[in-house]
Amino acid sequence: MDVAERIEANLASLPRGGTEASLVPTATGGGERMMLNLFFEERDDRWFPGDRYIRPLLRRVLLGRSWISGQRRVFLNLCAGLDRIGVRYRVNDYGHIRKHPEELACIIGRPFVLDWFAWKNPLLLGVAMYDHPIEALDSLKDLDVRAILVPCTWYADMCRPYWPHVEAWPVGIETDLWPPAPAEQKSVDVLLYDKVRWDHARYETELIEPIRRHLAASGRTVEVIRYGHYKEDDYKAALARSRSMIFLCEHESQGIACQQALSSGVPVFAWDRGGPWQDPQYFPDKVRYEGGVSSVPYFDARCGMTFTDVDGFAAGWNGFWSHVGAGDFAPRDYVMDNLTLEKGALHYCEIAEAVMQPHAR
Repeated sequence: MDVAERIEANLASLPRGGTEASLVPTATGGGERMMLNLFFEERDDRWFPGDRYIRPLLRRVLLGRSWISGQRRVFLNLCAGLDRIGVRYRVNDYGHIRKHPEELACIIGRPFVLDWFAWKNPLLLGVAMYDHPIEALDSLKDLDVRAILVPCTWYADMCRPYWPHVEAWPVGIETDLWPPAPAEQKSVDVLLYDKVRWDHARYETELIEPIRRHLAASGRTVEVIRYGHYKEDDYKAALARSRSMIFLCEHESQGIACQQALSSGVPVFAWDRGGPWQDPQYFPDKVRYEGGVSSVPYFDARCGMTFTDVDGFAAGWNGFWSHVGAGDFAPRDYVMDNLTLEKGALHYCEIAEAVMQPHAR
């Protein structure tokens, strides 16, 4: 049973209760760390108390294993990282946290959890709670919020004028589950990852189809996968047979799928258009932010290359592909240096412990 199945089974058996994770030996070198109280909810109850745990199980029975959302992946990877470094944690133990208002509550999931009762605890919020601080200007004012986490630096810079205690924290990648495949398994030149979220019809014409035509004219074989329309096993298999990936997304706060490709040793040619944060729910009327917005906030020369538009793609493709053929990229090295489960979990623990220090407020 993997960490996703274990956590989901525990939550299903304990509606509105919680569970303490099975203990593993405490990591050596730094002493025992603070036990964490983790809270993650993707959905509120709809028909009766606790049905939010039952509905996904029924859906799995009827439709098969569901696609894992980015928010759930953050939570599951944090738990897996904590297991690896030997840090104990409780999951959704509302009874315990009510009895211990002095303990830190780490709320990772949706903000409706804050409405379930009057929280007296110091709070560590994020990273999967709010898309922008203007959603929470009133709802957080009476709470003891010690810090709010967002996935990357550019996002933190955007939020900091509203939230002074904001920090960038990327979750780790399960590198053991996303390993490089042998070269002899590679049968596809390019995996085209389509995560264009807004105005897709426009970008289908202006960006995606021109890229596909360019690749076809270059004699490259292409497989397409679209965000939200695949299971992780399908994506993993596609990466195993692909020599490179083109990543298309307007902007990313972390970009877990892209980092799973990097962990798999697949170099990436990423559309990184820059410009303002253009989530249409906010832009241009509610929020205008232009400060280092990126689709690959965790990326360096080992990972691959970037382009800003279709002309930039055409100009840069041959150089990227020649580097792929020469084996010049080392994307997994970047992930191992920066984004492992252990590194992500340790960083989270350090933040949690720091906000509980007397000087933190």
